[in-house]
Amino acid sequence: MPGKKRSAGDYIDARCTKCRVITNHTIIAMVGEQVVRVQCNTCGGTHNYHAPKAEKPAGEVKTRKPATAKAPKEAKSALSKAVLLEQAQWQDASRDADPASAVPYRMDASFKVNNWVSHPTFGFGLVLAVTGNKVEILFQDGKKLLRCQG
Repeated sequence: MPGKKRSAGDYIDARCTKCRVITNHTIIAMVGEQVVRVQCNTCGGTHNYHAPKAEKPAGEVKTRKPATAKAPKEAKSALSKAVLLEQAQWQDASRDADPASAVPYRMDASFKVNNWVSHPTFGFGLVLAVTGNKVEILFQDGKKLLRCQG
């Protein structure tokens, strides 16, 4: 229907966010001539309009990405190295620690470096740094920057 203008109530093919496939939808909102919100006629879900992607020709060959495409992979490996270092640091620090001596974490409390803290969500942690009204604490799951009195 390239010649007909679309309007609310018309049917349109769209990628459904619930079904995760291209299905028939009913247009429920438009901005000017642009479709912005649709309702799936299969599952009944309402979501923003996602145009179906154009299919690639069958004979098309994938080309290799340029060398710069490796940067996210390198960043990911650097991130995993940082996580491993934090876990090793946690193992070393918690080896001789006494959880009973930990101070309960409160936003209105003051903390000192190398003190142990007990957090209701993150658990047992070691205070690494205090800057202004923020405290950096090393928990078993990694470092967290939390608010404090200062």
